[in-house]
Amino acid sequence: MKFVEQSLKQQSEQICKTVEVDVIDHHRTASSLVELEASEDCERDGPDGDGLYIPPLNFSMVDNGIFRSGFPNSANFSFLQTLGLRSIICLCPEPYPEHNMEFLKSNGIRLYQFGIESYKEPFVNIPDDMIREALKVVLDDRNHPILIHCKRGKHRTGCLVGCLRKLQRWCLTSVFDEYQRFAAAKARISDQRFMELFDVSDLRHLPMSFACSKSLFVFVKISLVVRVAFIRRLGKQQKTFTHLKVIVRLI
Repeated sequence: MKFVEQSLKQQSEQICKTVEVDVIDHHRTASSLVELEASEDCERDGPDGDGLYIPPLNFSMVDNGIFRSGFPNSANFSFLQTLGLRSIICLCPEPYPEHNMEFLKSNGIRLYQFGIESYKEPFVNIPDDMIREALKVVLDDRNHPILIHCKRGKHRTGCLVGCLRKLQRWCLTSVFDEYQRFAAAKARISDQRFMELFDVSDLRHLPMSFACSKSLFVFVKISLVVRVAFIRRLGKQQKTFTHLKVIVRLI
């Protein structure tokens, strides 16, 4: 039994390298962090006070407490501090740069590194097990706010986010649209095939308290209610009003 437990532990370590850091207070508001960093930037940038917040390449918000980007560098650190990050998922196999590690340690950010090799079609090898374990880290809101990144924030990050969208019950068309928006001309059929075939059934039991799905439905419902009121006020046909009213009730 001990040998089995040790073997499983070694296998887990091969999939994900975790760097522990000191815990800091993450309960400061984003506004207070922005004010703090703004004052520091003004001091660093001289009398002109042109402190700038530069997000990493391809930076975007995925969901409440979840962000994505390309590989951050020192120019992005002030911006990342405003997010109050608790964790970072790196999908690159190379050793994490020393100046990035210093930033993580000074801000109490935990690093989860899943070494997924970069590739070019037709040589495709997206490790299902690593994506699955990375999803578990993303789904655990104790790791939030969290940043997911690879080199450019396109393919490896796109695949992980695409599999998360499947868990959020997005249709494949929407999943692919989001992937292509970041990958642009570099979009890969193999990545989209991987996301399509990825089985999320064994992950559905995991909680997704952060998911914005409910908020999205509320937004759609409010939009339809406003549209119905507008049509009614303009004196449109009663048939159209009744049709939209039924849609609102269904939502």
